[in-house]
Amino acid sequence: MKLLVAALESELSAFPAEVPGYDRLVTGPGKIKAAYALTRALDNGDYEEVLVVGTAGAIDPDIAPGIHVVDTVFQYDVIDDNGVAGHHVSMPQRLSLGGGDVIIATGDSFVDDADTVRAIRALGGRLVDMEAYVYTWVAEQFDVPIRIWKAVSDTAQDGANQTWEATVAACSRDLWARLEAELDA
Repeated sequence: MKLLVAALESELSAFPAEVPGYDRLVTGPGKIKAAYALTRALDNGDYEEVLVVGTAGAIDPDIAPGIHVVDTVFQYDVIDDNGVAGHHVSMPQRLSLGGGDVIIATGDSFVDDADTVRAIRALGGRLVDMEAYVYTWVAEQFDVPIRIWKAVSDTAQDGANQTWEATVAACSRDLWARLEAELDA
């Protein structure tokens, strides 16, 4: 059995209630809720893989719309004891999933301003979300393989929150179509 994970129910709005071969988990938004819910699920279940689906803001103007497979994750909203942004005092700076096409920066705030985008881009982020790093770290603690698919919902600039609300349903349809194609293959 695999575990299908999303932060918000709206990111799964196009998915059927039952997906063959998958249990379903909605964690809630942000790093703490993501860590708690995924830890509980992996502690109580025996999963061969975690597949995370959801939305992300594109902070690199060269990022194409559509679905991207996450290769590397990092936290943009941490600072180590030397004052270095993007470095946690006790957790790995970056985690690699491998095989993806994009680096995603995770933080506990919805990014919707140009100054924050510039700061995250300086750290190497191309997409931004609120959970990917934590999902990856938790899955590693349980030695469960993880894949993360993110549909671009906005450009993480001024007004991104309104853009996200308008596009989340379309992103969910695209993510379901991708998983459905994989299931049919």
